[in-house]
Amino acid sequence: MKLCPREVREELEKSIISPFGVLASCSKGRERPEEPCEIRTCFQRDIDRIVHSKSFRRLKHKTQVFLQPEGDHYRTRMTHTIEVSRIARTIARALMLNEDLVEAAALGHDIGHTPFGHAGERALNELCGEFRHYEQSLRVVDCLEKEGRGLNLSYEVRLAILNHTKGAPDDTLEAKCVRLADRIAYINHDVDDAIRAGILKAGDLPRNVRETLGESHSVRINTITADLIKQSFGKDDLCMSAEVGAAVDEFHEFLYEMVYRNPKAKSEESKVGGILGGIYDYYIKNRDRLPDDFKLLAERDGAERAVCDYVAGMTDKYAVSKYSEIFIPASWHVI
Repeated sequence: MKLCPREVREELEKSIISPFGVLASCSKGRERPEEPCEIRTCFQRDIDRIVHSKSFRRLKHKTQVFLQPEGDHYRTRMTHTIEVSRIARTIARALMLNEDLVEAAALGHDIGHTPFGHAGERALNELCGEFRHYEQSLRVVDCLEKEGRGLNLSYEVRLAILNHTKGAPDDTLEAKCVRLADRIAYINHDVDDAIRAGILKAGDLPRNVRETLGESHSVRINTITADLIKQSFGKDDLCMSAEVGAAVDEFHEFLYEMVYRNPKAKSEESKVGGILGGIYDYYIKNRDRLPDDFKLLAERDGAERAVCDYVAGMTDKYAVSKYSEIFIPASWHVI
């Protein structure tokens, strides 16, 4: 009996994926069972569902670190996601993990992120209580996309999306791969953007970071990635050498002190709470003015949850536009 393309790929995975990786044919499946695709494995199918979703497209207009930067080359949440995906796939391929699972999780890991980056996340946490972007990412793929039906992703992809920040005891190596790739990406590209913004100079990085990891963006990423692959090859866990791991931790702490808490970089963030808080309060008091799909969501999950979902899904520009529409008087046109 001739195998279909999906079955051929599933058979191939048995020879190219290590005993520590996840085979698509061994996935724990979807919450709502579906007939398998004849062409794509379950994880390849999940990649397509994420990339074609509305929430994924909105990432191109969501802040990574710098709010409303003047320049075309600063990272957005979309470009961050792509960089994470590329680093994660490189690690997965070298360690013979499931590259498709890694790619799906990397592309979906920030799909529920708020407008205005982590400033928006902090604002919604104060407004809604216990708001975390990784939990929102899972909510997006589970029950917000496709008019409330969700994307019905595979269990392993959902697990990796949920645990991409803190991890969990039952993580797959593919989930750990995405979590480490996320950190490798943002510590390097956020410094790159900070240098572009004039907040830092390349020589400001701690000496140990420069000497251990490298003097340039690409060299540092290569050093960390190569070390992680070398230290993890043939093992049932992912790790870095003590020297590189210590330098990465120092790099991360330096970023928090000099960039993430930098008054110049964060000078506009005080306005984020006012914008998102104003929109949130308005729709809590005027639930009938929510878009139709969020009205239905309010009936199912409650108004507070629906308004939170609506605000969290906004892009930076849409949030500013919506705030202006609600609170700033329209211009008078004298005839």
